[in-house]
Amino acid sequence: MGEAKRTSDTATFKAKVGLEAIRGVKTVNEIGQESGVHPAQVGQWKREIQEGAEGLFAKKRGPKTPEGPGDAEGLYTEIGRLKVELDWLKKVAL
Repeated sequence: MGEAKRTSDTATFKAKVGLEAIRGVKTVNEIGQESGVHPAQVGQWKREIQEGAEGLFAKKRGPKTPEGPGDAEGLYTEIGRLKVELDWLKKVAL
């Protein structure tokens, strides 16, 4: 008797199966049987979608605030790099 191989399901497949379970048209057992997954796994994907749904609407619109002093440091580094590049180009053009 051969051992069963583990499968790695894609995020798209998990979302499709989880959303189908949320709709409630079919039972979790029916969905699991049709998609070839254990019904407990279908229930877990359904629960993950329900818990993560709040994060989709939690983001606020509008201008983003800077994340902190690390953000300014990166900008100063970029400015310095661009100044050196500009000086080099001026020197080459002469």
